[in-house]
Amino acid sequence: MEASGKQRPTMADVAEKAGVSRALVSIVFRNQPGASEETRERVLRVADEIGYRPDSAARLLARGRSRTLGVMFTVQQTFHTNLIEGIYPEAERLGYEVLLSGATRGRSEEKAVEALLSHRCEAVILLGSFAEPAFLAQLGRRTVAVSVSRRVPHAHVDFVHSAEGKGVRQAMDHLVELGHRRILHIDGGRGPGSAERRRAYRAAMRRHGLEEEARVLPGDHTEESGIETGRLLLQERDRGLPLPTAVLAGNDRCAMGLLMPLTRAGVEVPRDMSVVGYDDSHLSHLMPIGLTTVRQDAVLMAEHAVRFAVERLEEPELEPREAVLDPKLVVRGTSGPPPAD
Repeated sequence: MEASGKQRPTMADVAEKAGVSRALVSIVFRNQPGASEETRERVLRVADEIGYRPDSAARLLARGRSRTLGVMFTVQQTFHTNLIEGIYPEAERLGYEVLLSGATRGRSEEKAVEALLSHRCEAVILLGSFAEPAFLAQLGRRTVAVSVSRRVPHAHVDFVHSAEGKGVRQAMDHLVELGHRRILHIDGGRGPGSAERRRAYRAAMRRHGLEEEARVLPGDHTEESGIETGRLLLQERDRGLPLPTAVLAGNDRCAMGLLMPLTRAGVEVPRDMSVVGYDDSHLSHLMPIGLTTVRQDAVLMAEHAVRFAVERLEEPELEPREAVLDPKLVVRGTSGPPPAD
């Protein structure tokens, strides 16, 4: 039944109007031999005239397959849109459809995932999951699951993520080489990769002999977190405390949020303070001066996730696998030498 309430045209309707058997119409739409070119053209023309479209989903379900990959993403995370853009072409190349289900502040990841499973998705790809490890472990026992950016040891789930520590080391080396010593880190809280980034920041400060200057402020992967940090730093400045000369934010969204109160207060970036993000989401290079950030290769991560899912569907006995991709520092306009004392 169509949305208008009219009966949807059927294969039998095409056969009757084209003057051929239903079996011949089926042959044409399955693109199999057995119909002349003239008959094929007539069947397709009639189908177009009456608005018939083959229900491939129903046909696949009748065979016990949907050939659909479900993708759970967080609506406000810009990097997830980059990943989704990479998922679609790879899934199509391998003969799979993609169904999206978003998690929001009012809709949990668990609910988003259950919606995908209820729509007969054969596998689930989780983008930057915040869910409890027990949920991911249980999901891996129920269906084929791939986690992108979040690693949960001992779960029967495939993992795709970047080498977080390597990315942070590149960012920190860049800042120290520019001459920075007071480098602050805004923590990503429970966000994917945050614990690794936090550890790598502390390790880099120790390695460069700056352990006494190390400072981690709590935060998360949102603009609000960056805004709050910026306000705190400005309040400290008003009390006579020096601003950090550089900030490594938990991700790009946090970094962009930080720039907002700084700019309004007349703090020039990078003259007065350098700011570095993480992800290289598409928004990071749309800014007037461009955000220095650590690039995670979204397309490559997406391709690995799709291939892991499809390969496990074809070989269920495969052991869980892990793809660790190299990040790369992208230097743009928000990093420069520290201000002269």
